Amino acid sequence: MTGKQRILLVHNYYKLPGGEDTVVENEKRLLEEHGHEVFLYTRSNRELDSLGPLGKLCLPLTALFSAKTYREVRRLILQKRIDIVQVHNTLSLISPSVYYAAFSCGVPVVQTIHNFRLLCPAATFVRDGRICEDCLKRGLFCSLKHSCYRGSRLQTLVSAAVLKLHRLLGTYRRLYYICLTEFNREKLLSLNQREKERIREERVFVKPNFAWDPAGGACGDEKIPRKDQYVYAARLEKLKGIRTLLEAWRELPDKPLIICGSGPEEEWVRRYVEENRMTQVRLAGQLLHDQVLRLLAESRALILPTLWYEGQPMSILESYAVGTPVLASDLGNAGAMVLPGVTGFRFPPGSPEGLREAVEQVEQAAGLDPRSVFESRYTPEKNYRILKDIYDYAERKEGSHV
Repeated sequence: MTGKQRILLVHNYYKLPGGEDTVVENEKRLLEEHGHEVFLYTRSNRELDSLGPLGKLCLPLTALFSAKTYREVRRLILQKRIDIVQVHNTLSLISPSVYYAAFSCGVPVVQTIHNFRLLCPAATFVRDGRICEDCLKRGLFCSLKHSCYRGSRLQTLVSAAVLKLHRLLGTYRRLYYICLTEFNREKLLSLNQREKERIREERVFVKPNFAWDPAGGACGDEKIPRKDQYVYAARLEKLKGIRTLLEAWRELPDKPLIICGSGPEEEWVRRYVEENRMTQVRLAGQLLHDQVLRLLAESRALILPTLWYEGQPMSILESYAVGTPVLASDLGNAGAMVLPGVTGFRFPPGSPEGLREAVEQVEQAAGLDPRSVFESRYTPEKNYRILKDIYDYAERKEGSHV
């Protein structure tokens, strides 16, 4: 067993906050509480708004390899005597150059897999509102035909080119991986097809996210009474199933629903609620984390009507931590995390009728116990032990040049 490593956490923030940001904050705190020195290297895609014409012209090259990232990360590794670099997101300013900065210093890189970006240029395995794995089965560049990344052929080309280049260079074989679920691990290893080893199987681990016990956080020791209300806490976008949710709730006029979050569907959501006179629906906007946690604690259930595989939604873990059941689409990771009759209920993705049936099920159910699943799988202490074992393994392997 090695000692307390010095860790560099690397994360590229999207323009809008998301669950990945929470994971980075949680792991930094967890590592520091266990005696590790932790340093951060971050960029934000909000920087893109201030780029001039030349900067925007160079973006495709920067996405392939950022000289700025390479220099800055390498300097940090050497100055802070970093033992492990753990990467969460590289899109789009950090780029895979962060890996080579670590390689040049002989430091192992652990990449957390939050989505499916290493397999799908759009990162979602979704096209036209349905699951699509064409890029995995037929090759990356079939994504160009459909402009899968943000509806832009140019941005799709850049995203696919990044993956293709670093597969050819063998970059991904040199990394260690944290997959949040067994489902994610199987998908990642599906890159090793037609006798090509793009990912080294022995370097792929499963470690779920975790949530802090609310007894020591936002909810304190207070016993929060349950209200006859439901909550949605995610980005307002089509892939999250927000339209399915509101279509279902139009037929549930007596059941209060609180919608937390913002995103590209925000205007559609507001208009739909107004046009259908859905007075039972409250649009709460983007709330602070503690406010969302309290809403989860006092609600009858969290609803996650997602239309894609998801990574591992933090909202589910936090719901379990406060003892709140989850109603989720029976799809990918979200569906796999919900144990019917124990932690909540599942319904067919994209089905307003199925969602209404799940609401009826949770209201009639007795003996649901999501808190016990949290304690057995998703506590900080259990998570740290797995994470430390991964760090130790990576250090031993790099030290023996295996």
